[in-house]
Amino acid sequence: MQHLKLLIVLFLIINFSVSASEYKINRVVTDTTSADTTMMANQEVLILWTSKNAVGVTLNEVAFVNWNSGGNNSVSALFHGNFERKYKKKLLSWKNDASIRFGLNAEQGRELRKTEDAVTFNSTFGYRRDSTSNFRYSAKFNFKTQFANGYKYPETKKPISKFMAPAYAFLGIGTEYTDPKEDLTVYVSPVTQKSTFVLDQTLANEGMFGVTPAIKNDEGVIIEDGESVRTEFGFLVTSGFSKEIFDNVNIDNQLSFYSDYLNKFGNVDVDWELNLNLVVNDFVKANIGSHLKYDDDVKFKEDTNGDGTLETLGPKVQFKQMLGVGVVYQF
Repeated sequence: MQHLKLLIVLFLIINFSVSASEYKINRVVTDTTSADTTMMANQEVLILWTSKNAVGVTLNEVAFVNWNSGGNNSVSALFHGNFERKYKKKLLSWKNDASIRFGLNAEQGRELRKTEDAVTFNSTFGYRRDSTSNFRYSAKFNFKTQFANGYKYPETKKPISKFMAPAYAFLGIGTEYTDPKEDLTVYVSPVTQKSTFVLDQTLANEGMFGVTPAIKNDEGVIIEDGESVRTEFGFLVTSGFSKEIFDNVNIDNQLSFYSDYLNKFGNVDVDWELNLNLVVNDFVKANIGSHLKYDDDVKFKEDTNGDGTLETLGPKVQFKQMLGVGVVYQF
């Protein structure tokens, strides 16, 4: 599993480093019609690939010395990177972007804890019938997972999630609308396959994240392992909006709805991320953000009777709020 993790990270790095920030194609057109048969060369530069990269770290530190109100010293850090590659030629477009986020918190008298962990890759291929149309025929691929083990703190002996457990992959075709004036896109796909991967057999046997659990006999002994992949076929709608609402204040909204045709159609999985970005200068930026998720297949665990064992409960609305100031380098 460790080798698989390294291979995926290496693939992302190679994929986003192999092209230069601007890939240029020079085309030479020779003119042989002049009377003196002098060769005339006209060079035309076409920029097909463009890129955008940003890496940064957000820090938060609290220290106490003889503080009569009490409190624990703590340090937290969030490391993040965003990488984007766009290809555009005539009526064709291809957009790829990857993001990595990993946060840690160290507090006096407590073990090191993970605060955020996400690996995301998106790829969208589009074609429009003419240069004036705002609609594209689109094919979209999305992949999400995490790096490190997740725990129900303070319990740190039994992970509740791991690398590729879960991982989500969406692959579908549909149409995408791009607003000609605003930075707004809406993607509608009536044909989307969602695959949920739980490549840890212990979690798969428990039926975590919607996969089929293991079959046990009357004594509780596993006679057939749980499945590690769950496949769904459904309807996907996504929307992205970005705008500078004030000077150096940008809002970014990403919203996704998915419903499975074959299993409880109309029961919608929601993924909504809203961020307010404040630009202090070229390197220092502040962020206020929220992230809301709901997935009917994600069951939560909690020790309801105090016996030290986590019982599996039903799905819940997941919500995360973020506030930070950090250093960002763009290139």
